[in-house]
Amino acid sequence: MKYYFQEKQAVMKALQSSESGLRASEVEKRLGTYGKNKLAEEKKTSLFARFLKQLADPMILVLLAAAILSGITSAYAGESFADVFIILFVVVLNSVLGVVEENKAEKAIDALKTMTAATSKVLRDGKVIVVKSEELVPGDIIRLEAGDSVPADARIIECASMKVEESALTGESVPVEKTSDSLDANGQEIPLGDRRNMVYMGSSVVYGRGVAVVCGTGMQTEMGKIADALIQSKEEATPLQLKLAGLSKILTWAVLGICVIVFVIGLIKAGAFSTLVVLNTFMLAVSLAVAAIPEGLVAVVTIVLSIGVTKMSKKNAVIRRLTAVEALGCAQVICSDKTGTLTQNKMTVVDSYGADAEKLGTAMCLCSDAELDEETGSAVGEPTECALVNYANKIFLNKNKLKKLWPRVGEAPFDSMRKMMSTVHAAETGYVQYTKGAPDEILRRCTRICTENGVVALTEDEKDKIRRQNKEMADKALRVLAAAYRDFPEKPGSFEPKELENDMVFLGMYGMIDPVRPEAKAAVEKCREAGIRVVMITGDHIDTAIAIAKDLGILKDRSQAIMGQELDSLSDEELDRVIGKYNVYARVQPEHKVRIVNAWKRCGKVTAMTGDGVNDAPSIKAADIGVGMGITGTDVTKNVADMILADDNFATIVSAVEEGRKIYANIRKAIQFLFSSNLSEVLGVFLATLLGFTLLKPAHILWINLITDSFPALALGMERGEPDAMKKRPRNAKAGLFSGGVGIDVLYQGVFVTILILAAYFIGHRMEAGAWEITNSPDGMTMAFLTMSMAEIFQSFNMRSRRGSIFKLEGQNIWLWCGAALALILTTVVIYVPFLVNAFGFTSISFVEYMTAMGLAFLIIPMVEVVKLIQRHFGKTT
Repeated sequence: MKYYFQEKQAVMKALQSSESGLRASEVEKRLGTYGKNKLAEEKKTSLFARFLKQLADPMILVLLAAAILSGITSAYAGESFADVFIILFVVVLNSVLGVVEENKAEKAIDALKTMTAATSKVLRDGKVIVVKSEELVPGDIIRLEAGDSVPADARIIECASMKVEESALTGESVPVEKTSDSLDANGQEIPLGDRRNMVYMGSSVVYGRGVAVVCGTGMQTEMGKIADALIQSKEEATPLQLKLAGLSKILTWAVLGICVIVFVIGLIKAGAFSTLVVLNTFMLAVSLAVAAIPEGLVAVVTIVLSIGVTKMSKKNAVIRRLTAVEALGCAQVICSDKTGTLTQNKMTVVDSYGADAEKLGTAMCLCSDAELDEETGSAVGEPTECALVNYANKIFLNKNKLKKLWPRVGEAPFDSMRKMMSTVHAAETGYVQYTKGAPDEILRRCTRICTENGVVALTEDEKDKIRRQNKEMADKALRVLAAAYRDFPEKPGSFEPKELENDMVFLGMYGMIDPVRPEAKAAVEKCREAGIRVVMITGDHIDTAIAIAKDLGILKDRSQAIMGQELDSLSDEELDRVIGKYNVYARVQPEHKVRIVNAWKRCGKVTAMTGDGVNDAPSIKAADIGVGMGITGTDVTKNVADMILADDNFATIVSAVEEGRKIYANIRKAIQFLFSSNLSEVLGVFLATLLGFTLLKPAHILWINLITDSFPALALGMERGEPDAMKKRPRNAKAGLFSGGVGIDVLYQGVFVTILILAAYFIGHRMEAGAWEITNSPDGMTMAFLTMSMAEIFQSFNMRSRRGSIFKLEGQNIWLWCGAALALILTTVVIYVPFLVNAFGFTSISFVEYMTAMGLAFLIIPMVEVVKLIQRHFGKTT
């Protein structure tokens, strides 16, 4: 039942309630029917379950299988279990990092619960009592006063100048004046923000008082709908997660296929099927599996993202989910809430009209219940009245000083019927009355006007001029208030409105608005240059939304704006077709925001959603990148967001996007580096298997992948961003990790390194045995290991730029130099420290062999430089 359309008596009858409230026995029955006035909680995933989920990754399963096979072979052959321990260490490390990175424990519902009132004043059995808010049921009569939180959705049945702050639900920055009258919309649906005879859970009373009958509790409230949307919405993977998951599956099948081929070839070459032959052949297959899997990939990506998170936090962008860093880099649409995000969420006087600025400011300031806090220099109270007091203070009219000069002696409080309020103050020569309110109502009660030439009669021409000025301000979406005054020689005998509010002198008008953030306009322009579309979604009035959007450069004309009611008439298919037409959505409800975000996602756009209120939470969770406000944002919004703006600055999103683009570019460099290295290992081991000798053992490959690969890969993640990163359009989220020629680069670089390590093996065997025969060689294996390790270190310097010469790059990557030095030291230690030499099956090679292997490794730099030169040449001609 839509209670806001119904008369009070019909609502009471429908809810089977009365003005004396419900009986205690009836409350017990209804509690059994409707349940407690609480929000449902989302089931949390345990830490152990999340750890097991990490182990279910296909690449991890292949490594576990490799560890088991290696353990069986080592036990049978009486060898050490070094391979097993190293593989298990890698598995556990990756899984722990994955669990830490996930951070999926949602606190949104708990935050929603804290926003609801703890206790409520309710009328039961004809008496007003205080009960726990969770014990309220539909039909309860609740009493609300200024400062109270609204405990449930309710229809107002009595109202006295009541204003309710609903910005968390509707996005409106101005408290809503409430009424007990039924509403009429000629059969049309009324948006939540316009239901002036309803109050909703999660909002708060800021002025006046009222009585209401509860019509929705718990999950049946508007807040409950938001909680349900948060529970039901699924957290979707980011583009990078999807690509890595796809890559994991491809690698798994490729590894299994190659292992089967190698195993079969090994058995055929052995010509026998003894247990030892089978196990040795299995170990060859295990070596290949270990070589094909980039064990350090997950750790490298996670740490590079973590480094990005640290950098962003210094720029006031707090990342709650690591993968959101990468997703930001390909953001194509930013759906932004207006209030508190693009605007300051602070009503401010921006226009005025009147001959005597000092007298107009004094009237507006004194005819207000907001107070000036001397410590902060800012007003405290209802937002509109705060705007008046703050503006007066700005023009050197301090309210605290004015109160001493003209103390208030009486008042006629604001009334929504009169649309004005009046205060009477003692003055030096008598008393003065100040009145403020709706311009039309003030004008009706004025007979004179204050001009530059003094107080004169108010003519029709002057009235028309005032009305035109009022319309001009209203057309700019300003909230307009007028002020007037009246002098009394003696204290008025009555403070009734009808005695005070007539025969007044018109002073002028103030125009107020929630102003645009100073930096937001430049941020929107920067988004446009970067090919990112900014869309405003707000619960505010369409005129206000259009005015703000025009000021920001988000839209050009009214045809690019649409209201929530119009969205209701569109199916999802129709919305998908017209979604690109609109840049502004006004008077929307939470479900509208989710529809808009999902429509953009269905159109293939990587979508970010920013907001601060509870009403933004479902859409923030549904978006690819959810952005919450750190200062004005509710706990609910912060808990579902992927990123929180510590300074509530829209411009911070732009710098975060720029950082995200740089991080993704660096991750691609690291992935290219790792896969070219792994390809060389696979090719080397595969060719050695065909030729009948052991090039590298599983432990050798794991060491290279974790030490020699990982440190330089991490350093590549610290590379500077390209200077034109925000001049390019967002990358295609569907483009593969190896698109744009990366796959070809991986292939030729992997082949080059394979040639070098095979050359090192044969040269090492020649220097050891004095012959070129193909057989197992300790010196050859050790030199191949050294060449492989150092070739990858030198290759990491090649990867600082995919196309540019490393000899022409500006600046140095100190982290890469440090990583290279560390990898060199650890590699040297492994082949010269006795117990490590024995554990890895190496031999201590001579200085000449050492330098020969280093020289072969260095050749990767000129080899790649030549290819880059050719690529640059053909790139220019193309």
